[in-house]
Amino acid sequence: MVVEAIYFLNQRSKVLICRHYRSDPSENLEIHQFLSILMQKEDDLVLTPVFKYKTHYFCWTKCNDVYLVATTKSIDCNVTLIFCFINKIIEVISEYFNQLTEESCCDNFVLIYELLDEMMDFGYPQITETKVLREYITQKGMHSTVSQVKIPAAVTNAVSWRQEGIKYFKNEVFLDVIESVNLLVSQQGHVLYHEILGTIMLNVYLSNMPELRLGLNDKFLFENQGRSKAGTVELEDVKFHQCVRLFNFERDRTISFIPPDGYFELLSYRINSLSKPLILVDCRVNKWKHSRMEYEVKARSNFKNRSTAVDVEIEIPVAHDVDSPFFRLSTGSAKYVPEENKMIWTIKKFSGGKEFIMLASFKLPSVDSTEVDIWPPIKIKFEIPYFTASGIQVRYLRIVDKSGYQALPWVRYMTKNGEYALRLKSVNTNT
Repeated sequence: MVVEAIYFLNQRSKVLICRHYRSDPSENLEIHQFLSILMQKEDDLVLTPVFKYKTHYFCWTKCNDVYLVATTKSIDCNVTLIFCFINKIIEVISEYFNQLTEESCCDNFVLIYELLDEMMDFGYPQITETKVLREYITQKGMHSTVSQVKIPAAVTNAVSWRQEGIKYFKNEVFLDVIESVNLLVSQQGHVLYHEILGTIMLNVYLSNMPELRLGLNDKFLFENQGRSKAGTVELEDVKFHQCVRLFNFERDRTISFIPPDGYFELLSYRINSLSKPLILVDCRVNKWKHSRMEYEVKARSNFKNRSTAVDVEIEIPVAHDVDSPFFRLSTGSAKYVPEENKMIWTIKKFSGGKEFIMLASFKLPSVDSTEVDIWPPIKIKFEIPYFTASGIQVRYLRIVDKSGYQALPWVRYMTKNGEYALRLKSVNTNT
């Protein structure tokens, strides 16, 4: 990866910030053509995240109202690494200023230039960890003399994401396995799309430079060890934090690492699954012209009864001209949200293997209203503590440090909804 320059542009093609690492500043003339080329490619339906103009390749992404563009002349550069670096810039600036916008760029351009100088040197990425950058690039003015200047150990150390000399009175590690379920069910009740997106988050309070080893019920690991594959999961699209030793994982599926201090995402993964929906909703709608609409909604949980979903919200679309709602519920509460043309059924606790029913009726105006051909889908929000939809489990979390101190690992599981939608069945119209 060799980056010539990094540009921040607004939506009017004005350069807000530019940092040249190898290129001549006079080459700024080409960047002014960026948005016009982009609009032309969009009109021609050939819009791509990488394109060439004259002698330069442009790698770009958009964050809010700002375009981030990295330019390079190298035809064999590592484009994936360039985009990783661009996303890291967005992450660092968002942690400094809450979000990356044109306003935050204009208000903090001096600090952003300092960050760009530290994050890349001569076109190569250097320090990209916000915690390390905060040690000597701060948002508050600091008075210092030459004798006080001290380069953080993490800058010159191979472990650039962690400082040396960290001490805690009580050494602990908190590990969270969080999964989001994306689901789409057809009008006939068939699962059209189902996937699980998971992350493993760590909150580390450990002294010195400990090494951690994490064991999961990974299918490939059990195959390599000649063990039974029952109760294992097959992880796809695994993305690791830079602290993980990739060589060890590729060799024997071992996840070993020296962790950053504090809260961070260790890894993310995806699992394609054909299992039943965790919460399934069946909604039947009857409409009497010039009179009323009636909804019969059945909600059923398909997970084991030892687990309980909390704060379940079932959003059901209704016609835009209904009024006078009336609800009968077997549990929970319901409300009509006229400004969003929907009703919301809330269930505080939904145990596994249970089924609940809601009957709702609305009055219709005496004059015919416009028929709705396409109804929005039913959406469900939920959280299930101490449960994973994929069945992933942490088998062990070992903590090794030269000083030999004892540490306590804590593990917690959570499953929640992602894009979880069920298409509404056709409305029965009666005269």
